[in-house]
Amino acid sequence: LKARARVKRTMWSRRAQEYEAKINSGDPIFIAEVVRDLHRKAGQPDQSFSERQIFESARDRLAQELAAVERTDLEVATEKLEELLQAA
Repeated sequence: LKARARVKRTMWSRRAQEYEAKINSGDPIFIAEVVRDLHRKAGQPDQSFSERQIFESARDRLAQELAAVERTDLEVATEKLEELLQAA
């Protein structure tokens, strides 16, 4: 999550398909890449509706994985992810 975001310059529909495939793979590393690439910091342009949906889907899935590993609840895991993203 701390690495620099890699945004390809392909059409959004193609990138959206790639992001969905990574989320559906179930691999936490791929899901983290989607979260990293779609996260927007303050001062950056707003996300489109579909971009925000994919980001939230990936963030929620990654938070579920983190909650399971750390044996904590989903809210705590989501807050931890948000803190990591803000620090990056």
